[in-house]
Amino acid sequence: MKIKQSLLLILCSYVWHSSCKETAAVIPPVNYNVHTFYYGWYGIPEVDGAYTHWNHQILPHWADSSWNNQGNYPGGDDIGANYFPQPGCYSSNDPEIIELHMQQIKKAGIGVVALSWWGKDSFTDQSVRTYLDIANEYGLKIAFHIEPIYKTTEEFKAHLDYIRINYSDHPGLYKLNGKPFYYLYNSYKLNYQKWQSILKPDTTTSIRNTPIDGIFISLWTLRKDGEFALVSGFDGVYTYYASDGFHFGSTTSNWSSMSEYAEENDLIFIPCVGPGYIDTRIRPWNKKNTRSRDNGQYYEKMFMNATNCDPDFIGITSFNEWHEGTQIEPAIPKKITSYTYEDYGEDIDPNFYIKKTRALISEYEKIGKFPNQANNEN
Repeated sequence: MKIKQSLLLILCSYVWHSSCKETAAVIPPVNYNVHTFYYGWYGIPEVDGAYTHWNHQILPHWADSSWNNQGNYPGGDDIGANYFPQPGCYSSNDPEIIELHMQQIKKAGIGVVALSWWGKDSFTDQSVRTYLDIANEYGLKIAFHIEPIYKTTEEFKAHLDYIRINYSDHPGLYKLNGKPFYYLYNSYKLNYQKWQSILKPDTTTSIRNTPIDGIFISLWTLRKDGEFALVSGFDGVYTYYASDGFHFGSTTSNWSSMSEYAEENDLIFIPCVGPGYIDTRIRPWNKKNTRSRDNGQYYEKMFMNATNCDPDFIGITSFNEWHEGTQIEPAIPKKITSYTYEDYGEDIDPNFYIKKTRALISEYEKIGKFPNQANNEN
């Protein structure tokens, strides 16, 4: 398995290196207004000592106990995802994989990689410096998609200080107006009074205009989350979910009014688009939220709905969230005894969604809907 995977990685890397060299002169620059959510939580025994995330648990239902205690996937050929990655199971700590991914993201025209981060000493913190180094080599930037559930503002401030000490000096870190850019996935788990105490500039405990200040983006899922972000002192909002209609915030028909609210209140608005959604291997009870890729048409429609709002930025969910089937990373057809994986189409290039992303970004840049404003100050 290890030899086979290594050979495949070498081949993938060779193909992408060759392609990059041959077309470097004609590839347009990346767009720093386009961000993609990236997951560095995958591990394999050969690199990390065990499978991580490829062996995902089959998640229990919150109300129907018949779905509980279903166990987990072993990893290897049988993973917790409806699609199967082109390189097979990989380690997010493998520099060859990180480089391959940065090449693919650059090819897609995306400028900023929003790295899922679960805090100091977490699996996702092991290789942040490597991500920053390699992203910087390819002209890309890294932002933090902060995911822990905070009970106190002190915990959050400690994480910001850790990031400042360890990563803020790196040229690969994405900054807007000189400040690090942070997505806060579980922002609503902490009440607005606590957020106010550190995000409003006129409080005695404010972090504004201190070394750990940043651009803080709150998750908008429920109808009132825009108001929550405003009163809490956040700088903007993002929708994240790739399943149109899953929540108020991810429902594209709501984006126009959400965008208006954000503009009226001086908030950054970041609608998030995805190529499709399917998570029934880890949530077999969640078929209602599956969204077919429809050979790229679903992606096109979501992207069009986002750009029609003239947003400040667009988020792409995701580069490699395999558990929820939102990835644009190349996937291949695969069949095992117990399951036949979804694929992009047997006659479709595994890089279809990499190329599709580049085409969509380029199309909307050309008509002036979404100019590339690379406001990144380090």
